Amino acid sequence: MDLTRRELRTHGVPVPLGNRAFDIVEVLARSAGELVTKDEIMRRVWSGTIVEENALQVHISAIRKALGPDRGMLKTAFGRGYRLLGAWTIRQERISAAPVVLPIVPPTASLTNFPSASSDLIGRTSAVRHLQDLLSAYRVVTLTGAGGIGKTALALEIARALFPTFQGDGWLVELASLSDPKLVPSAVAGVLDLKLGGDEISAEKVARIIGDKKLFLILDNCEHVIDAAAKLVETMVRVCPRTTVLATSREVLRIEGECVYRVPPLEVPPEHWEDPYDVLRRSAAELLVAKLRQLDSDFSPDSDGLAAIATICRHLDGIPLAIEFAAARAATLGVQQVATRLDDRFTLLTSGRRTALPRHRTLRATLDWSYELLPDEERLLLRRLATFSSGFTLEAAAAVMTDRDNAASYVAEGIATLVAKSLILRDRLATSGRWRLLETIRAYALEKLRESGEFERLARRHAEYYRHLFEQAEREWETRPTAEWLADYGRQIDDLRGALDWSFSPDGDWSVGVELAAAAVPLWVQLSLMAECRTRVEQSLSNLQAGADWDARREMKLNAALGISLIHTTGVPGPEIGTAWTKALAIAESLDDAEYQLRSLWGLWSFHIGRSPMDGVLELAEKFRSVAAGRRHLNELLIGDRMMGISQHLHGEQAGARRHIEHFLAHFVPPAQNSHAMPFQADQRVMACVFLARIFWLQGLSDQAMQMAESSLEEARAASHIMSEGYALALAACPIALWTGHLTAAEHYVRTLLGLSALHMLAIWHAPGVSYQGVLAVKTGAVASGLQLLRAGSDELGDSRSAIRFIPFLGELAEALGRAGQILDGLAAVEETLAWSERTQHRWAMPELLRVKGELLLLQRAPESPAAAEDLFRQALDLAREQGALSWELRVDTSLARLWYSQNRSAEASVLLQPVYDRFTEGFDTADLKAAKALLDLLP
Repeated sequence: MDLTRRELRTHGVPVPLGNRAFDIVEVLARSAGELVTKDEIMRRVWSGTIVEENALQVHISAIRKALGPDRGMLKTAFGRGYRLLGAWTIRQERISAAPVVLPIVPPTASLTNFPSASSDLIGRTSAVRHLQDLLSAYRVVTLTGAGGIGKTALALEIARALFPTFQGDGWLVELASLSDPKLVPSAVAGVLDLKLGGDEISAEKVARIIGDKKLFLILDNCEHVIDAAAKLVETMVRVCPRTTVLATSREVLRIEGECVYRVPPLEVPPEHWEDPYDVLRRSAAELLVAKLRQLDSDFSPDSDGLAAIATICRHLDGIPLAIEFAAARAATLGVQQVATRLDDRFTLLTSGRRTALPRHRTLRATLDWSYELLPDEERLLLRRLATFSSGFTLEAAAAVMTDRDNAASYVAEGIATLVAKSLILRDRLATSGRWRLLETIRAYALEKLRESGEFERLARRHAEYYRHLFEQAEREWETRPTAEWLADYGRQIDDLRGALDWSFSPDGDWSVGVELAAAAVPLWVQLSLMAECRTRVEQSLSNLQAGADWDARREMKLNAALGISLIHTTGVPGPEIGTAWTKALAIAESLDDAEYQLRSLWGLWSFHIGRSPMDGVLELAEKFRSVAAGRRHLNELLIGDRMMGISQHLHGEQAGARRHIEHFLAHFVPPAQNSHAMPFQADQRVMACVFLARIFWLQGLSDQAMQMAESSLEEARAASHIMSEGYALALAACPIALWTGHLTAAEHYVRTLLGLSALHMLAIWHAPGVSYQGVLAVKTGAVASGLQLLRAGSDELGDSRSAIRFIPFLGELAEALGRAGQILDGLAAVEETLAWSERTQHRWAMPELLRVKGELLLLQRAPESPAAAEDLFRQALDLAREQGALSWELRVDTSLARLWYSQNRSAEASVLLQPVYDRFTEGFDTADLKAAKALLDLLP
């Protein structure tokens, strides 16, 4: 170690180290191999300054990197400190003891040309702090990143922060205007005002004249003269021990001792947000708003404006320069106009600062600069990689480069080069090698691809690659764990969409699209993208029927997919659902395909359940069990049991229904490798828990019912399956919370259900959600608005009323009509539903409907009303007891006991109500039991 020159050498070769990193080595070397604690190092190197331990770790990493093959000499004592092994010679020039008379020279101020900041740098606080640590650990730091990412602004911000305490000169050398790489040393010499004489100016000469001067040098925009810049910096590291270099470049220098910092985009708002703070606290949005306020001091975004701001920031990838262009346009057009016109961003974003470099005056010019620096082969690869919407692997990239020899190795080398030049990003969220283009760079490269005339040929290769990929995904669906399968294929959704768009376009190939759509169904179902699935399947079927190449198996799969998607995307399920499943079943039987026979039978059963006569529903369930028995798969037989249990539940046979469903839950074994939601639309355990929760409530076990409903919801969320979550909310959590009178929980569940319906375009849950809102309103006293919501839900369902989805609201609707004085309308609604229930044998809610009809008759106050109501209550009571529906029985007994109490028949009322109340073992905080207890307290 040379303390005078502050230079470290190993094997006679200088090792580039930053100032504080050198100080740390000096402390460790002087300890002669003894342990030096972390606290001691920080006290001696950062004297009087409070620093975090990660700053020390940055410098230790720099020292190890500088030592190269000798890095093992620096040992870590875990949690304690460090020791430096090896033989060290510490040299320092001796100073004569004789007195020396020196003239008094006033201290000279350090020189700099760093410009003052014109505005605050937004979103870079942590980057500045981290880079300050890096610059005290390394002598060369390169800021790299895409054009417009803010490398120069960040470098100058760091320079302004470091310069006051640097104790040396600081210089900015701008290389952007250089057209000849040989002029790089001259540019540096000119800024530093070095006296070099008339000879040729070389990197070596510049470095030797700088010598031991303490210097902080920024080399800005090195990418177009990268080799010359790298040579100069490497020479300075070797010759100038007190010079620190901060370079900005779209490509790294690739020299010894260089530390690379990839400048990240600003943080963009999330796609889905509720609180405005979620948008405004993101640095990209903060920058956009700040720039807009510079141009229009009165700017204040409303909710629509915030949504537009979030969209602009996301689509511009958080690139500061692009956001500044957007702000300039938004100041005149408005943020909504800019947000909707970003597909034409290169025409739109052209209002850069007049004083900016030419390449920073428009978004296109910024990218032209990077593109024109590329060799032809790299331009070709970049253009072709733009076909990928959501990123790519080496295999995918090779698929669009099949006209090149050794495509895989050619692509691997090309990707590595484009990553180094900041045009491609490594996808750090992927577990294996995967890369992507920023959206703005991709849009530019895609434009270049179209100009090249290659687009159609590349679009075909892209679509054929994804057809192959999703056919592989379909095969693997049955064997791989769902989470792992989704991790590989879920991220491909945007490329799937792009491939289908091209396939069904006028210049595309519909046969590729049909094959791709059929193979992609598992992904759409797993992601609950049912509206998208329906659109693509209908598109495929229309092309398949019009084309000459008819494929029975593919048509079968598409009809099954159509059946599933129609169920969830039509608020009013129509006959086309039954038609799709019937076609799928017929083809499956002709092909002797038992798996699709089961899927189709289940689809037909789920369509008819709650709508058609129970005889036909039970027949479909039995046929399912018969086909499953032939396959001898226990889980499929158990699904048949669950279907029987649900059918019995709706028929009113609660004890038998409970036996079937509990048998299913006791013996069903979820597949270890894959989800069991795909073939039968929803998670099987979730659906079993949903209906067991309903049965528990009917049998008077309200606490267990609520627990089971919550369990079904948790399982659905754990499976990350939105459709299963919708079933758990709509068929269990919402109704049971309302039945038990837990209105706060009900409000939360209803809001969640409607949010899912809107977000995932699952129309099947919209009408129930609206109706549940109506029930909540009525129960909280807002009868008029509640009636309006209940009618809206009823109208949305129209004639396709389901015993599962609609009947729970009929009693509430009728009672609300009665309370609003519309008794005849209430009676008509109840009588219509009772007739439908009797006709279809969906009798599970009939005790409640009969009770509500009795209550409405009492509201008429006619002389014959009490007797007629009592007759209805007795019918309801017999039916509730027959069904084993203790909760209906309690409601009916409470209504009848209240009638008798009003007729001075209190003793009879008590004899009626007390025994049924005593049969309850839980749920005493529920609304029905509280009402019964309040009435019992009035009775003798």
